[in-house]
Amino acid sequence: MEIYRNRKSHKITNKIIVYGLGPMAELAKFYFDYDSDYEVVAFTVEHKYADKTEFQGLPVILFEKLEEKYSPSEYWLFIAIAYTKMNTVREEKYLEGKKKGYKFANYISSKATIWTNSIGENNFILEDNTIQPFVTIGNNNTIWSGNHIGHHGSIGNNNFISSHVVISGMVHIKNNCFIGVNATLRNDITIANKTLIGAAAVVLKNTQDNEVYATRQTDLFLKKSDEVKL
Repeated sequence: MEIYRNRKSHKITNKIIVYGLGPMAELAKFYFDYDSDYEVVAFTVEHKYADKTEFQGLPVILFEKLEEKYSPSEYWLFIAIAYTKMNTVREEKYLEGKKKGYKFANYISSKATIWTNSIGENNFILEDNTIQPFVTIGNNNTIWSGNHIGHHGSIGNNNFISSHVVISGMVHIKNNCFIGVNATLRNDITIANKTLIGAAAVVLKNTQDNEVYATRQTDLFLKKSDEVKL
């Protein structure tokens, strides 16, 4: 396909196993294959989720026995799970992989603008993000495409930031938060653990643990589309 013509040509230096068999795992393989120095060599899930022996042309290995076939000293791991249960499912698998002794890869898009080196592991940072100077990012975060993350801020662990989110300067996001598309966070505030911020929400002050911020859906217009003059 035409979009694949820019496939990376530099040398592969690391081999990686992706945890998961869903759309996130498929995306992770795509991005690692075409825009990183990692080669995905297998997928892994627990026995109860292993409904196939092959995925995306690669073997599916039982997570319970992963280290028997792929030594933690030779292979990297990436947990490709979305935001289920406020990211706690992804967190659990990340911690289980740590116990097995694996190193964790980051995917950081070459098409993102990154002005910090303070980034942990198992982060999934997609294209068109702008991450300004003096930002720190912990472990196991997903930062979808097209966000602004302002200077001197911090993102803790196990967060999911959707697309086109504006996070102003000196904002501190703790752990296991979800921030929906087009949300806006004003400067110099703290987003507490497990805060859920819905699409298009505007947050102007500190939050407390487990709070939910949501906006109303746009009202249904009384006329049908073919009755409206454009």
